[in-house]
Amino acid sequence: MAVAPAKPPLGGDVAPGFGPVADEFRRNFRDRGELGAACAVYLAGEKVVDLWGGYRDRAERSPWAEDTLVIVYSTSKGLSAATVALAHSRGYIDYDERVSAYWPEFAQNGKERITVRQLLAHQGGLCAIDEPLDAAILGDLDRVAAAIAKQRPAWEPGTRQGYHALSLGFYEGELMRRVDPRHRSLGRFFAEEIAGPLGVEFYFGLPDEIPDDRVAQVRAYRRAEVLLHMDVMPRGMVLGFVRRGSLTYRAFGNPRLRGPADLAARRFLAVELPAATGVGAPRAVAAVYGELATGGQAVGYADATLDELSAPPSTPSGGAHDLVLRVETAFSLGFLRPSPLFRFGATDRAYGHTGAGGSFGFADPDLGLGFAYAPNRLGFHLRDDPREKALRDAVYAAIGQRERAPA
Repeated sequence: MAVAPAKPPLGGDVAPGFGPVADEFRRNFRDRGELGAACAVYLAGEKVVDLWGGYRDRAERSPWAEDTLVIVYSTSKGLSAATVALAHSRGYIDYDERVSAYWPEFAQNGKERITVRQLLAHQGGLCAIDEPLDAAILGDLDRVAAAIAKQRPAWEPGTRQGYHALSLGFYEGELMRRVDPRHRSLGRFFAEEIAGPLGVEFYFGLPDEIPDDRVAQVRAYRRAEVLLHMDVMPRGMVLGFVRRGSLTYRAFGNPRLRGPADLAARRFLAVELPAATGVGAPRAVAAVYGELATGGQAVGYADATLDELSAPPSTPSGGAHDLVLRVETAFSLGFLRPSPLFRFGATDRAYGHTGAGGSFGFADPDLGLGFAYAPNRLGFHLRDDPREKALRDAVYAAIGQRERAPA
């Protein structure tokens, strides 16, 4: 079913039965303050939703096009984790092995026994990096590796959990360089082994040849607006941002940024920050999750790996309260998992990741579903942004209607 033209401009299409998703997408612009966005869904290997609309620029003059790319912030973490998972499928890495077995220089300052599984679950105590990083350093992966190898954990690894907001991607990236027989960066490995076979466009390290006018501009919120949305963000996390010594401030504060919109600058998009600056078409995120949710044959994921990804997450001995986000949450193998405060997917076997501003992508292996949404106007919700939640709920309602329809 084609989506009728509208103002602001909307494009794309949905499969029969998914019209309500397009209705909610329109409603986001009419009632929920959307600027520009895209949403895509794959179900049992079929693309059933592919919508885009609004404007890719802050001045609202340039329509969001079918090939518009957008930074997805921490939704990037899910595709980084999918990259590590492919290395696991190929026998390059064991989740229960010590990180230092692959990267000897990592075994400094109390990190000798940290396992890959603990690191990917945000339990390694490495949420903050003490050595200052900037775009120039981040463009030199050897310098990044040297800086993070000497970091001292903030707690005894395995005993607590704290969101590795930016640092997780640095550690994943160096692990990939160490275990890949060709020593490719995470971004190059993803491009050649996942994006290429799936025919999708998503980058860790935006190529120079991609013109600026293909990348959506981010409309940031003003700091004063944060005070008006204290009810939708964890209060402890917000307070942590104003205390320089807090784990929250340190986890998000290196490189130094005025806010998440700074990461959308070309100097950061051009380098690999696998935890935060993945940029691409949201349909690419949905396609990767759709591949994971349906057996992974096109890319070559092993059944044992997919079983690991959907298995219950392990809780650290000190409990599930996150020392950075300041709420209870669940992580496993680089993915965000369903928890009492954030329900998604048909069952707890689902896995994915949210991103700053409202983006979200996930796999639902019980339904064979891959979902993704990303906007360019930053919202305030840590999870369940009303724009994204309305689309996700409409998708599941449509699937329910399909299942109840007579044969």
